Amino acid sequence: MNPPLLQSSISSLRLLHRGKVRDLYDVDANTMLLIATDRLSAFDVVLPTPIPDKGAILTQIANFWFDKLGHVIPNHLTGADPMSVVSDPVEKAQLGPRALLVKKLKPLPIEAIVRGYLVGSGWKEYKASGTVCGIPLPAGLQEAAKLPQPLFTPSSKAAVGDHDENITLDRAAELLGKELAEKVAQVSIQLYSEAAAYALTRGIIIADTKFEFGLDEAGQLYLIDEALTPDSSRFWPADQYVPGKNPPSYDKQYVRDWLESTGWNKTPPGPALPDEVASKTGDKYREAYFRLTGKTFR
Repeated sequence: MNPPLLQSSISSLRLLHRGKVRDLYDVDANTMLLIATDRLSAFDVVLPTPIPDKGAILTQIANFWFDKLGHVIPNHLTGADPMSVVSDPVEKAQLGPRALLVKKLKPLPIEAIVRGYLVGSGWKEYKASGTVCGIPLPAGLQEAAKLPQPLFTPSSKAAVGDHDENITLDRAAELLGKELAEKVAQVSIQLYSEAAAYALTRGIIIADTKFEFGLDEAGQLYLIDEALTPDSSRFWPADQYVPGKNPPSYDKQYVRDWLESTGWNKTPPGPALPDEVASKTGDKYREAYFRLTGKTFR
């Protein structure tokens, strides 16, 4: 286990953006250095407790999916070694398997969420109105039920500390243009469907996930940020899945459940995590990596 990295400090490069988990640095006109820290956000609030090795595990899981799903859509990876853009040993030590060199692309102003199962905010809405993000569903579905088909349910992108909000398909078309919105929906469903089918062979149900996309100057669509990790997805152990209740998960739902039990009001600052909760969360990330790839994270 490596020392946790709550915040990177690469003084030889210009910091472009510090997100909930990732720090972005300017390399040149076409390239950025992306560092996945060990920060963890829940309910859109960054918590003060790092999860050791989390950033590296997220990066390696995303790389696994980028490779596996590359036939569906190109991604933002350049393939170059991140170590090549820094020379200071202290800065190099912050990179390792948590860092990537990625293309500079124009991010789309939405998050592309795909839901395969009725859970979370979708379950709450369904109980109230029989819909998920305004999409009507058959009556009588149970919590955690598999949906008749995966649903594309986009959301707005919120600033750090704010909450993402579900938006309608019509609103997504207004933001992106009808043709691009339809392309994003089609690609998102295909990515989710192929990943979910593979994950099931590894004993994992991907209940839902979110993707982010960007455009190059020619208007080519790329998959960016991360993909199908425990931070961006809800992973369930298939052997513990029973419709009617929310299964235990490999993702940060474990932390969300602990936070809910504390009575925290879900506004900054977030509470520190007990050592046991942080350690068990790290174990869940490692198990997800092993389940998906068949390899032990080192």
